[in-house]
Amino acid sequence: MSKLILIKHAAPDIVPEVSSEQWRLSQRGRESCAALAEKLREHQPAAIISSEEPKAKETAELVAQHLDVAWRTFPGLHEHDRRGVPHMRSGEFISHVELMLRKRDQRVLGHESADEALARFRGALRDVLSQHPDETIAVVSHGTVIAMYVADHSEDHTAFALWRQLGLPSLVVMSRPELTVERIVDRIG
Repeated sequence: MSKLILIKHAAPDIVPEVSSEQWRLSQRGRESCAALAEKLREHQPAAIISSEEPKAKETAELVAQHLDVAWRTFPGLHEHDRRGVPHMRSGEFISHVELMLRKRDQRVLGHESADEALARFRGALRDVLSQHPDETIAVVSHGTVIAMYVADHSEDHTAFALWRQLGLPSLVVMSRPELTVERIVDRIG
């Protein structure tokens, strides 16, 4: 049976004066990609598809090299659009994300509401999966959109709790075509 494996990218270098969608992987993040690849190996993904953000692209490229599989970017898989939102202390950012996920139809953090981000991400995943109808595909993306998508396909998880749970990197294995959650690996490396 084929699977969809949603991967939260590896740890970036946090540069407060640079918008987060431009961050690149940290040394620790690059090193964790070998362990991430080993977790993926059992699923034998046919391809790795990533968001166009540098930290996701670098994660996909490093994992693909370890597994000797093709990788590419795909539009629409990026994180909730927070361009221009200033860097916040951790507690303040967590509070803003919680509010965004509670008021899903409102733009409370950045340029998209949670509902808008989820609709975009869902559409991009639908397009990716239609291009690989019978294959196991790994998609490297971001915590907020992954958490919302998985929560919409699971009665056992809320988006906010899952967003808090997923480490850098982490993965969620979903069966295809049902898109039911089979396993969550919340910390790798």
